[in-house]
Amino acid sequence: MKTLKTTSRPRVLFLAVSCLLVMQCYTVTAQNEAYDKTLAPYLQKLDNAHSVTDYQSLANDFARIAGAYPKEWLGYYYAAYCNTRIGWLYQGKGDKIEPYAQLASTQIQQAASLAGSDNKVLADIYCVWSMAQRAYVFINPMSYGPKYGPVSAQYLEKAKKADPDNPRVLWLEGWVKYYTPKLWGGDKDKAKTFLQQALDKLKSPVMTPSFPHWGRNDCESLLAQYKS
Repeated sequence: MKTLKTTSRPRVLFLAVSCLLVMQCYTVTAQNEAYDKTLAPYLQKLDNAHSVTDYQSLANDFARIAGAYPKEWLGYYYAAYCNTRIGWLYQGKGDKIEPYAQLASTQIQQAASLAGSDNKVLADIYCVWSMAQRAYVFINPMSYGPKYGPVSAQYLEKAKKADPDNPRVLWLEGWVKYYTPKLWGGDKDKAKTFLQQALDKLKSPVMTPSFPHWGRNDCESLLAQYKS
């Protein structure tokens, strides 16, 4: 009887631990699915957003989601992305940009603090961070460019180092090459190559339904300028 009890205890313990792990995995999966469902309707709207009004509404929505799920990086990421887009749309109206650039910078920093060490995630975060710094340049290129331009470039380099095949990184590389004067390293032919590579990459499936997948409209819009 003693031998039976001795050999059965590890089995019981093993079964108990296995059941606990299964339950934990099930709970995490259920939580992830619930979070994806929460984000889904707003991501659908984001796919069709074009105006400041569109992005402002979504920035508020994602900020509320970030408040409800303070340990998840995606809410902060998408709020930062929307505020960055507003800053970019306000090019030519520098007096309106700074509050959005500041808010985007704060939100994307919060996303980075929650994201962990996954390079695919970090590439997208650094990409938006680079865009947020670029928004400052749009306020006044002569005054703000020397300060924020290099910072934007540093975050783009971080994004490239994390995941050089990320399509949003490739798009941003193309954008920079397209709009930078040739004297300072701009190259429209290289820009076109980056944009076409980004479009090809955007055909690949995303990691999860809520993972960033934007960029196709940006690539197509910029490539269309080669035909005009």
